[in-house]
Amino acid sequence: MGVFRIERSRKNARFHQPGLAGLGVICGEYMVTVYDVPANDLIAAVSGKLKALGIVEPVYVKYVKTGPHADRRPEQADYWFTRCASLLRKAYIGSPIGVASLRTHYGGRKNRGVKPEKHVDAAGSQIRRGLQQLEKIGLLEKKKTGRFITGKGKKLLDACAKEVSKA
Repeated sequence: MGVFRIERSRKNARFHQPGLAGLGVICGEYMVTVYDVPANDLIAAVSGKLKALGIVEPVYVKYVKTGPHADRRPEQADYWFTRCASLLRKAYIGSPIGVASLRTHYGGRKNRGVKPEKHVDAAGSQIRRGLQQLEKIGLLEKKKTGRFITGKGKKLLDACAKEVSKA
């Protein structure tokens, strides 16, 4: 890539490298994003923030499976917030997103007894409700081509990524 060149002014020092314009390189520190931290750590941090933002867990979530591939319902106490945080991360990485593609992502192998296992999609209502709740608090927005992450959603994820990278 090239050699870093230091440009000094009275206010601050900036590192510049050809081809890195607009990537958040200021004062020698790179801006930490979702791509720079482990996904599990980021999702755990974001789920805690979503609890504080007022995401409401639907009543039926405690009693239903996540899809036909699952044998039992999720056992984690904060499963709903973890799933919503995962949906938000997926929107950050690959906007636009839709329920159909997310059903495929969260699906799994179904045990069909003697027959070979095959992939089945996850249940769509839990994914849809999670996306609707994220829209309601302003982290996602729905357009004709799918759901996109908003500036508020990006800001939340980048702040959590920065916290995770420092820990």
